[in-house]
Amino acid sequence: MNPLLQRLQPYPFERLRGLTAGITPNAAHRAISLGIGEPKHPTPAFIKQALTDALDGLAAYPATAGEPALREACAAWVKRRYGLTLDAATQILPVNGSREGLFALAQTVIDPNQHRDAGGPTVVCPNPFYQIYEGAALLAGARVVFANSDPARNFAADWGSISEEVWATTQLLYVCSPGNPTGAVMPLDEWQRLFALSDQHGFVIASDECYSEIYFREGDANGQSAAPLGGLEAAAKLGRTDFKNLIALTSLSKRSNVPGLRSGFVMGDAALMKAFLLYRTYHGSAMSPAVQRASVAAWNDEAHVVENRRLYRQKFERVTPMLAEVMNVALPDAGFYLWAEVPAHLPVTGGFSPDEWFTRELLAQYNVAVLPGSYLAREAHGVNPGRGRIRMALVAGVDECVEAAERIRAFIQSFPR
Repeated sequence: MNPLLQRLQPYPFERLRGLTAGITPNAAHRAISLGIGEPKHPTPAFIKQALTDALDGLAAYPATAGEPALREACAAWVKRRYGLTLDAATQILPVNGSREGLFALAQTVIDPNQHRDAGGPTVVCPNPFYQIYEGAALLAGARVVFANSDPARNFAADWGSISEEVWATTQLLYVCSPGNPTGAVMPLDEWQRLFALSDQHGFVIASDECYSEIYFREGDANGQSAAPLGGLEAAAKLGRTDFKNLIALTSLSKRSNVPGLRSGFVMGDAALMKAFLLYRTYHGSAMSPAVQRASVAAWNDEAHVVENRRLYRQKFERVTPMLAEVMNVALPDAGFYLWAEVPAHLPVTGGFSPDEWFTRELLAQYNVAVLPGSYLAREAHGVNPGRGRIRMALVAGVDECVEAAERIRAFIQSFPR
């Protein structure tokens, strides 16, 4: 067996199942899950139709690079969304969801034989984080160093906590903007700092942007978009039009409510993309022709995305103030998560962390599932930045999310201060 498998940690939802094993939720309440970030809005009918219309494509082997029509649809979307002109043949590559791309990229760019005298190559990632970053790094033979989120800066990652010695051995930096679970969006000056570090030390930046299309304003009175800044967009603003050592990854899962389609694409540095295509050719990651045709339809349409944002905006407008009455929580920069602090006056017992206790008792008493924040983070710099927080995914319908918020508020209010 590959000995690196022993370095992997249980996935957050596996830990959640263990935490809640044996709990019988209060049958007086229907089950509502805010625990998993799985979109529940209906998949647009035109995407399903495009998929079924293309089933004849199952009779052919797909190319790993994807059909030109798909890459061109992705490039057209990038032009509309970010104002960037990419070469569809050399700077765009379809992937089977951003998760697959995030994992495979680490296997492509990490050289496990470098920096042996300093403990091996390093992958830096935010903390809390999407656990694929850690697993991909470990299985590529690297160590992981975490940059904790800073509550004083709306939970932006504190890249300044990473030492120069660590940056010197870094081969890959994972960035997630908007962040999971915090929703923080990186501003231009932070991108500039990371680009300078990449130039100095030669590491690759992987920008995970799968939540980029869920935000809360369509634009201001002057027509300026409120859409989150993307990594390639930031690079272009800073004159880095070759996107050196930069790869951005995006997905249809959240944007178009098709997590089961497993469709996204990566874009950026053409030299990296060439190596990435070589790896994925042997990895066997070609996208089904039927999925490609459905993806073309999805990337070519924005109306359903605007409607998707409207539904999320409605939920956040109603739920956030309700919960803010009883706990420390605020509207994120973007994304569909609330990153809430467990109130300090609650009577935590049983040897659990506050977020674990809250998760167990809320499920038992009110049949609402959430995810402990500590399960999304690692102890780093002397602290687990997720401890004492919970992640709530507002993916259910508007009425369900409001009902869940009412129950959470009642649960907290049942304990007098």
